[in-house]
Amino acid sequence: MTAIPRKYITDARSRKQAVIVDLETFNRMESIIEDHGLGKFMEEAEDDEILSVHEAKKHYKSLKKD
Repeated sequence: MTAIPRKYITDARSRKQAVIVDLETFNRMESIIEDHGLGKFMEEAEDDEILSVHEAKKHYKSLKKD
């Protein structure tokens, strides 16, 4: 695991209130979180019914439009 370079914002009593990370690190963190979420979603959907293209289009057309 790579150490995350960070800086802290503190209050008047020197208690940590927030963290600052550089943009590159933030983007990597965001990508990891999104990939994890997608993986979880895919695991949950493994047992879902698989539709043919025709069935999927029919279902999509039946959805309520806002």
